[in-house]
Amino acid sequence: MNQPPARSRQRPLSLDSLRAFEAVARRLSFSAAADELFLTQSAVSRQIKSLEGELGASLFNRGTRRVELTAAGLALQQSVEPALERIDRTVRHLRVASGRRHVNVSTFASFATLWLMPRLAGFQRLHPDIDIRISATEKLVDVDDPEFDLLLRYDFQAKVPEGAELLFDEIISPVASPWLQPMPTQPGDLMQQTLLEEDNHAASSASLRWRRWLQRHGQAQLEPKRWLYLNYTHQQVQGALAGQGLALARVAMMHDALARGDLVEPFGAAGRMPGEAAYWLVLMPGARLRPDLVAFADWVRGEASLTRAALSAMHMSA
Repeated sequence: MNQPPARSRQRPLSLDSLRAFEAVARRLSFSAAADELFLTQSAVSRQIKSLEGELGASLFNRGTRRVELTAAGLALQQSVEPALERIDRTVRHLRVASGRRHVNVSTFASFATLWLMPRLAGFQRLHPDIDIRISATEKLVDVDDPEFDLLLRYDFQAKVPEGAELLFDEIISPVASPWLQPMPTQPGDLMQQTLLEEDNHAASSASLRWRRWLQRHGQAQLEPKRWLYLNYTHQQVQGALAGQGLALARVAMMHDALARGDLVEPFGAAGRMPGEAAYWLVLMPGARLRPDLVAFADWVRGEASLTRAALSAMHMSA
């Protein structure tokens, strides 16, 4: 297809054409896309042809019975699909939050489940008029994402954005249900146990591996009775609570359960080791420091100080 004139290459693309393209690319059908968009098939075809003319590239191979993306179409789909999804999420949020005080928080699933949610009722009692929206995802959110006001992340100091505030460091320790039988008393006993391992390939999760702990305790070659691989930390914790084996716990998120006796450390303080990453609070650069955002950030800082104190007390009592 011929290249468009230089002046047209500078012109913004029509959002309607991009929506039509995304629907056809996702469904690989002009008729199905037309039904989804409440348009005629000919209207969708005209939008795609107009878009191809703007780009100077064919986006689809149109066969008698099937539609396929060209290389150019695939490249455009990879950019358009997440961009439209992000626009739609933001529009939905703006419609819901219009006129209400709110804070949009991004964090990862285990932190939301094990640390943030058990404490959130305290914030809501103090600020019943502030809505909190929590997006729990393992994907790192861009610091210029306008959808969020605040990030709570787990990462290396060298990789966190400028201005990130340290909440607390990481301590790793084997934990188990107090009813686990037989309860191990020394590292070599783990060959009789099921070890719950986090099946996560993020660089910041490397320090959570059982192999690192076993090597530190002179058991580099030990093979347990069985391995149980799970995606998230909170799944490991649930497995340990259910007596399915031993988990390497992030103590910062589990000290409440340890204090209650729901979980125990079979090797006590001797089994603890420092993590290599830490927990951080990031105020998004584009977020206005509204009173509701300031209130939530200050509350997180206060709760983090309590966690640091609990970790310090554990260290002092060791």
